[in-house]
Amino acid sequence: MPQENIKRAIMRGTGELEGVNYEEITFEGYGPGGVAIIVETLTDNRNRTVSEIRHAFSKHGGNLGESGSVRFMFSKKGLIAVEKSAASEDQLMDIVLEHGGEDLNDEGDTWEIVSDPAAHEAVAAAVKAAGIPTVMSEVTMVASTYTKLEGSQANQMIRLLEAMEDFDDTQNVYSNFDMDANEMEEAAG
Repeated sequence: MPQENIKRAIMRGTGELEGVNYEEITFEGYGPGGVAIIVETLTDNRNRTVSEIRHAFSKHGGNLGESGSVRFMFSKKGLIAVEKSAASEDQLMDIVLEHGGEDLNDEGDTWEIVSDPAAHEAVAAAVKAAGIPTVMSEVTMVASTYTKLEGSQANQMIRLLEAMEDFDDTQNVYSNFDMDANEMEEAAG
């Protein structure tokens, strides 16, 4: 590659060159076993991003869908995760009820506070004011139903999600993929 191309790419990336427009593009599709996937990207080259995402879907047993094909299965929610040792259920339920949270879920090792995105900051501030450390606090897309996969389909789905996350333009990847905890450990190992 010519040195001039490398310099131009660096200057574009650091914002020194004008004329570069970044565009947010959201892709929707299905993975192995019909798992719904949403991929949010930020790109300066729409054609490259479309090609890369389409390639990742097809290489790993998925299909790129039309806009709106899976979004109806997700809703935007505020999520705050707190270790069970950090707070009691009663403490957290008081915060949820007083500050506009929607629900408190038992997720094994953690409590998960679910809120409307507009109420997320108020709920997070109340948790912080109570001196309760959080494991995670973000506004994200939550699936209304989950699709459980096993064996080769689950492994293929993990590879697809990793490929989507590894792409430089990817900002967020959401799916309704579910897998048995024991299989998840084996796949990670």
